[in-house]
Amino acid sequence: MLELMKAGGWLMLPIIVCSVIAMAIVLERLWTLRRRRIMPDQLVTRIWNWHRQKQLTAERIAEVRSGSPLGRILSAGLVNREHPRDVMKEAIHDTGRQVVADMERYLDTLGTIASVTPLLGLLGTVIGMIDVFSVIMDAGVGNPGVLAGGISKALITTAAGLSVAIPTLMFHRYFNSKVDKLTIGMEEQALKLVEVIKGERESAEDGPR
Repeated sequence: MLELMKAGGWLMLPIIVCSVIAMAIVLERLWTLRRRRIMPDQLVTRIWNWHRQKQLTAERIAEVRSGSPLGRILSAGLVNREHPRDVMKEAIHDTGRQVVADMERYLDTLGTIASVTPLLGLLGTVIGMIDVFSVIMDAGVGNPGVLAGGISKALITTAAGLSVAIPTLMFHRYFNSKVDKLTIGMEEQALKLVEVIKGERESAEDGPR
């Protein structure tokens, strides 16, 4: 492996750096974007029970806010629960945009790596082919082994760039899709909260559904 890296030339260095950054981002986003962490189960139901029992204190709202990204959104509505519906929804919307921006953190970097690494690999191949043609000009084509070896070395960077770009692109698409699904889920929960607090959606037995 080390020999292949050396054979690829200096452009292997930025490709390797990109692969390390991409791996770090993928691991961090896999941990951060867990559904249980983003949207705890039964959060709206707990809030509804506190509200029904007159226990929705500032301390409870602070607990909700610090507990999860969904909690941040819901707490923005709870702080404004005494105001009209439109004010409550606007507060939820503003906080929701911030939460979504946090969930999308580093995804642009991941997309950039997926786009750049194949180009770095292609550049390395072009430079390698230039070197091969320089050898042809100096020594002719009498030694096919030398030419084949030079061409294979020239193609190493393209293979390396694609090896980084393909999984990076897959994870980039996956995380974008996951953020979209989580955003829709949080919007549904926020709307449910507004309906509950405003008394338009409740159940005496088990809270909001």
